[in-house]
Parts: sequence; structure tokens; C-alpha cells
Amino acid sequence: MKVVIADDEPLARERLRGLLRETAGVEVVAEAGDGQQALHACAEHAPDLVLLDIAMPGIDGLEAARHLAAFEPRPAVVFCTAYDAHALSAFEAEAIDYLVKPVRAERLAAAIERVRTFAAGRERSSRDAPVRSHLCARLRGSLRLIPLEDVHYLQAEEKYVVVHHARGEDLIEESLKSLEDEFGGRFVRIHRNCLVARHEIVELRRAPDGHTQAVLRHGKQPLEVSRRCVAALRETLKHL
Repeated sequence: MKVVIADDEPLARERLRGLLRETAGVEVVAEAGDGQQALHACAEHAPDLVLLDIAMPGIDGLEAARHLAAFEPRPAVVFCTAYDAHALSAFEAEAIDYLVKPVRAERLAAAIERVRTFAAGRERSSRDAPVRSHLCARLRGSLRLIPLEDVHYLQAEEKYVVVHHARGEDLIEESLKSLEDEFGGRFVRIHRNCLVARHEIVELRRAPDGHTQAVLRHGKQPLEVSRRCVAALRETLKHL
């Protein structure tokens, strides 16, 4: 079992590493001091298990776990935290277990046994989970985290979605429908293959061929609006 340890406290990482050293069939492949480093380590090493602190600088453990849920293969997550107040949120993020520091050897062993029976591919239940603040693009064994406020629009292209953002374009392996369900308050559909950030739409105008186009604040060219989306989009613009 390949394990990544993510905790901003070096002593906490050292303690977990020591406990795992005594556990048969377990290898620590990487350590991380925050959520972003943890995601990079998981993209590089494809671990079976991530021992994840919750209160970390930048991207915290709960948000990191929601990104990890989209990884393939998806690693199991066990939270290790000094506080028990996050237990409900942890299990909403589909953690396998929740260990309170200082982690005891027998509790860690029990968690690892749970992970050994972990069934990959469980349907993610994110209805009540906090919304992510970043999208995650995987790049040849590495990844790029894209702040949602930097995203101009999302366009479906075969099995990928192209994220057009302030620093360029990236591909993510998520469906446009799931992104609309999760971020419907931030994006509006203008076409069956396109979601646009609400704050990016400047105006709607009619093209010479009769089609309606959306003019974007940072777009190089207008985007086509499908006929079925025009009425709802005009209504949305009234309230922006």
C-alpha cells in the first residue's frame, strides 16, 4: 500500500511515518506540508492512501479531498486532525476514517484495515458539500490548480472540458453537466457545450447570420448562444 502523508506540522508527519514503519505492507512514497503539495504528490505517485490533515495553509484538507475524489485511480482518504469538530464534513468528503491527534497506533492500524477493503468508484455525494474554490487540471503527471474567479468560460470538447481562464487554457476530466450542477450560481449555460461565468457576459447581440452571440469581458471573440438558451439567458442578464 502506497501512502502519502500531508500535514503542515513536521512532528506530526514524523509520528505518522514512525507508526507506518511498523506496519507490514505499507510504503510512504511522499510527504506534503499543505493541500496543494498533497495534490501534486498524489498526481505523481498515485497512492492508495492519503493521511490528510484538515487545518493546513492555502488549500485545506477538506478541499484537497474533494479534488482527490476526481483522481483516477482514486486514493482513499483518512483525516488526521487535532480537532473533532470537522468529523461530519470529513465523512461528507467520503473519508474512510477520521483520526484525532495524537494518533494512536491501534487506531491507525484499524484505519488501514478499512482502507484495504476500500471499494474504488463509489459515487461521490457532493450535494451538501462545500463548493470548491479551484478546478484541477492534470498535466503529464503534474497538475495545475485554477482559481474559479479566474475562469472565463468552460467548453466541452469530446471527453474533456476546456477551461478558458485568465492565464490561458487547460483541459480537465470532468463533465460540463457536473460542473453546472456544482457551480450553477457562478456559471450560466449559453449552449449545450458551453458554460460562461456570469460576470463575464457584457451583452447579447445578433450576428449577421441571425444567431445570437454573447460578448465576453475578456473573450477574444463572441460565443454563439443556442436558440433554446436565449430566453433564459436574457432573463439572467436582467439580474446581473
